[in-house]
Amino acid sequence: MRLGTRGNQRKERGFGRVNGHHGEILQGIFPDDAGRLHRGLVTLPCDIVSSTAVFRPAPGILVTVPDDKLKAAEAARLTLDSLGLHDRGGHLTVESTIPVGLGMGSSTADVVAAIRAVADAHGAALGADEVARLAVRAETASDSIMHGDLAVLFAQREGIVLEHLGPALPPLEILSVNTAPGTGVDTVKQPPADYDDWEVQAFRPLRGMLRRAIRTGDAALLGRVATASARISQRHLPKPAFEEINAIAASTGALGIQVAHSGTVVGLLFDPRNPATARRVAEATSRLDTIGLPPALHFRTDAVEVRHVA
Repeated sequence: MRLGTRGNQRKERGFGRVNGHHGEILQGIFPDDAGRLHRGLVTLPCDIVSSTAVFRPAPGILVTVPDDKLKAAEAARLTLDSLGLHDRGGHLTVESTIPVGLGMGSSTADVVAAIRAVADAHGAALGADEVARLAVRAETASDSIMHGDLAVLFAQREGIVLEHLGPALPPLEILSVNTAPGTGVDTVKQPPADYDDWEVQAFRPLRGMLRRAIRTGDAALLGRVATASARISQRHLPKPAFEEINAIAASTGALGIQVAHSGTVVGLLFDPRNPATARRVAEATSRLDTIGLPPALHFRTDAVEVRHVA
């Protein structure tokens, strides 16, 4: 890690902020350049929800508010240790607008915000790769939100980038549905998917298709990849009303669907560049309402916009 230009002077307080996400476009098992297999994912950014952390250095113990932010507290401790500040403590406050247990990155966002706040308070400049390694140590499995909107294939249990796919996903408009209101999924307690041989082989062409979709800006091809990944995920963490939602997406002109592979949300993907999208989103919203799953969020990946539609 690299010390900042402030000469490692401790500040009165440091700040960290990171956006959440809306599950994944693709998740599975992928080879690295040497042929070794890794669990990996490509995150769908969602910049309308976020976590913010404030850290005030102090001697002694580390105090976290709220006190149930245990992963953020662990991340702060690990960051202090990584800076050689083993005997230092402080006061960490974490605030978040990310729903918990839906697969939208609530715990990782808390963790990354805490790491950034502690580093900022001590004048340290941490790169995304270092933040990722600390995040995985703090919570076992992470996602790639420390890389911002960059499209990366990320090994979530190792904190490493397997492939840089591009500067960003093609523009997308997402209608978000929580398929299991009142419930949630603990990502750490959720056992890793036990993919069969066919699924492992299927991830290879899906990776290639996604690489092409991102590099050419082909949102329709990206939608096909996301839908295929969502269908594989359905065998491992089934979403209620999955087939009904998929049918609504297909019949209203959506590009496809994507899911939180360790959560409860499903996103209907639309192309914001298509003039028919507003009508199609309205129709999909109406039809989702008829099956008792009114969308909770409607957002775009290329603009800060949120409409609570339920």
